[in-house]
Amino acid sequence: MATLPTEVKAFIVQALACFDTPTQVVKSVQAEFNLTITRQQVESHDPSKANGKKLGQKWIELFHFTRERLQNEIADIPIAHKACRLRSLDRMVAQAESVKNYGMAAQLIEQAAKEVGDAYTNHQKRGRSRG
Repeated sequence: MATLPTEVKAFIVQALACFDTPTQVVKSVQAEFNLTITRQQVESHDPSKANGKKLGQKWIELFHFTRERLQNEIADIPIAHKACRLRSLDRMVAQAESVKNYGMAAQLIEQAAKEVGDAYTNHQKRGRSRG
């Protein structure tokens, strides 16, 4: 297995920290650096996996720094907020209705209802149980 340049190693570690799969990383490295690497090479750069246990401290720190930053900065992504998603769905419903695409409008309304009812989280609202 050929030694990868530092720039490529950093790219792989950061991609894995951002939850990209090894297959996605292989494709990204091919596109970005015109290098063909294997999934096993990629997996050896993930300190959370058995194949990455021998990864150097520098790369482990980069992985954890990138992962923490990703998780903390998710709040900066507009679509991560329910209000933003609902506003977008509202615009889509209005557009679908304006072109008389009522099937699409109904699907969007259902999606909005699920969003409001927290169907996309693990915090679903529960109705009263009948005793």
